[in-house]
Amino acid sequence: MELFPTKDQGLTSQEALARRQAFGLNALPAQPRIALWRRFVQQFRSPLIYVLLFAFGIGIAIWSHEGANGMPIESVAIAIILLLNAGLGVFQESKSERALNALCEMTAPVVWAMRDGSLARTPASELVPGDIVRIEAGDRVPADGNLIGPEGAVIDESVLSGESIPVEKEPGSEVFSGTLIVRGKNFLEVRRTGEESTMGRLAMMIGDIHADPTPLEQRLKVFGNQIARVILVLVLVITIGGLLVEGVGRINHVFLFAVALAVAAIPEGLPAVLTLTLALGVERMAKRKAVVRRLSAVESLGSVTVIATDKTGTLTENRMFVKALDSPDLEQALRAMVLANDAEDMSRAGDPLELALLEYAQQRGIEVAGLREKHPRHSHRPFDSSSKYMRVTVHDGDERRSYLKGAPEVVLGQSLMAENERRTWEEKSEAHAREGYRVLGLGHRFGEGEHDIEFLGLVLLWDPPRKEVPDAISRAQDAGIRVVMITGDHPATALSVAREIGIHAGRVLIGSEIEAMSGQSLLRAVRETNVFARMVPESKLRLIEAFKQNGEIIAMTGDGVNDAPALKRSDVGIAMGERGSDVAREVADLVIVDDNFASIVAAVEEGRNIYENIQKFIRFLFSTNLAETLIVVVGVFGAALIGLSEKTGGVLLPLTAVQLLWINIITDGLPALALGLDRDSGVMLQPPRSPRSPLLDRDSLRFIFAAGCILAGIGGALLVVMPHLGFTSEQTRTAIFLQFTLGKLLFAYPARRSGTRGDGTGFNIGLHLSIALSAGLQLSTVLLSPLRELLGLEPVTAGLIVIVATAALLGWIAAEVSSQLCKRHITHGPIASDVVIP
Repeated sequence: MELFPTKDQGLTSQEALARRQAFGLNALPAQPRIALWRRFVQQFRSPLIYVLLFAFGIGIAIWSHEGANGMPIESVAIAIILLLNAGLGVFQESKSERALNALCEMTAPVVWAMRDGSLARTPASELVPGDIVRIEAGDRVPADGNLIGPEGAVIDESVLSGESIPVEKEPGSEVFSGTLIVRGKNFLEVRRTGEESTMGRLAMMIGDIHADPTPLEQRLKVFGNQIARVILVLVLVITIGGLLVEGVGRINHVFLFAVALAVAAIPEGLPAVLTLTLALGVERMAKRKAVVRRLSAVESLGSVTVIATDKTGTLTENRMFVKALDSPDLEQALRAMVLANDAEDMSRAGDPLELALLEYAQQRGIEVAGLREKHPRHSHRPFDSSSKYMRVTVHDGDERRSYLKGAPEVVLGQSLMAENERRTWEEKSEAHAREGYRVLGLGHRFGEGEHDIEFLGLVLLWDPPRKEVPDAISRAQDAGIRVVMITGDHPATALSVAREIGIHAGRVLIGSEIEAMSGQSLLRAVRETNVFARMVPESKLRLIEAFKQNGEIIAMTGDGVNDAPALKRSDVGIAMGERGSDVAREVADLVIVDDNFASIVAAVEEGRNIYENIQKFIRFLFSTNLAETLIVVVGVFGAALIGLSEKTGGVLLPLTAVQLLWINIITDGLPALALGLDRDSGVMLQPPRSPRSPLLDRDSLRFIFAAGCILAGIGGALLVVMPHLGFTSEQTRTAIFLQFTLGKLLFAYPARRSGTRGDGTGFNIGLHLSIALSAGLQLSTVLLSPLRELLGLEPVTAGLIVIVATAALLGWIAAEVSSQLCKRHITHGPIASDVVIP
């Protein structure tokens, strides 16, 4: 039986299209979309929103108690804010869902299918019954079908049966979608697809699967619960105190004060801003060829201290070509290059190394298809990372002949030759490897077997480093990230490439040495070794464990099925999009679409930027919300002491509930969203962040407290001074409102820089425009009479404008000074006492 199907096998494009229309796409049943109304209702499931709903209810109750006259301004404002917040949440979730679907399409499995007489790259979703598909180790079986190649395969069916032992399948055996090819290369004739396949029927029974929240989302949820509890306790205490001071007859006024306090303390825009920042960050990473499969990877990327990368295709171009063939028997060596080879010359399907061998043989006059047809396969042993060679036995007339291809030291070890001759070939191999070539050994023998072979020489292959890799490695090292190479190549080849691309290579460790080392010896060795060669899966896993025991946060690249355990064990598993196996992509946190190391460094940069931006808008929101809480709580007691009162006779509230809602949404919302778009050019000039460090460290807390006190202190000063200058209580409150809103807008700039590990000087047009727009909206509140009446403001005079402008400017200068003082004391390590968000 032939190794490859003949050209009259498979379907034509027209037949495939007709069958796809009849049978549908080869995809699992889509999860039903959440109804819009249900998604809208889900936006109210938050402790912070519960507090606002409580405040809304209190406002409605007071309005009803007072005879339902006029409009309940506070309650209407709260309702509008709740609806806007829910609407924005629905919009962001829908946008994130669309983005996720687009990212899934970028990493959707693609297979080699026979179409129009030749193998073609085809999305697995477009397979139909009757298709002929090429499958190999590391692939997921894309649909139910039968093996039709000359040999069987070893398949892991644990996803269906739960049995961990792989099952051997003979030619003609049925295989099932979703199972994993562990060993072998073969062809599959598709029988059932989509919902009719085994995996499709299983998916129908399983139902919905929900993704877990990321660690950051979990921490913020816990923090939200804490804020809600603190606010409710504070409101309760203040309400009881207010009733004791004002008396039960002023209960409505006391409750309105409680509503104002709750509104002041709640960062209403936090959930929406967080969602938007993560969604935009993930989209930016995708544009830079890094597709996030798990959002937790966004957080982990900023903490990575070691990137363990493969060489071929990641650091190099994966564009192999044969530089030379050193052989005593050129004819048999060329035959070995063609016959001990699983690549397809017509469709260019197969490993780049094997395609390079075919191309070289063709250039030397070998007709690949004819040679394979003349010498059909009898049996073969596929390449394995532990054995480091492959063997093919073919029919040669009435006899059989075996060809071997693999690591030179392995092929030489199984050859029949004198010791001095073997040593000569080994020295040649070493010399070529030191020059940076990847070296393969070839051999053959009569009959079926793998020992006592005749050595056929050495193949010198060259895979040039990617041009952008040296700069990317330099940027990673400047960011405090150590880059190590893990490869199956010869140590000398690995060392040569490492030196060329800028990896600081001292000693080189090989897999067998790692396996022989004691635990402590390995821990010491990995601290000083950056190049690891001749690695096998077991050695990779042990190496990852050693790095983690040394306290490193490690990101590892992988592409094969054997890399899956180490990818899963690493802190950030990175699969290759072009040459990565399905199973490697499944266990990975990140998929690099173009297999380029530079894209990994770009992903780290984006991950750090996302985390920095989250810190920026949290500093901004928390500092200003602290200021609001202080001005409401301290200001009302100050107003009581100095005798400031409302027109109705109650103690003057420095800011009313409706004014605070306006401030929190209009003033906070746009700048906070714009901070999520920030780009810090300096994030790659700082060391990695400890994963145990709090979201807000001591310096960020120092800024929040200082800035909040500054803003509230200036508002309190206006509350005391302005009545002595002849301004009314209402004019005083108008001045505090304007000073507070304009001051908060200016606080976005020091909040952007304080505590950040980048320089924070990147030009953010969105931030400047959002502040300008928000400032214009604030001025409209005193210039437009409808807004003025809605917010309970007074017309402004020239003197009031001067006071407000001066106060806002002084507050901004003080916040900038505070920001710079905090920035001088930035710490990076974990500080237990700093934990705000656990």
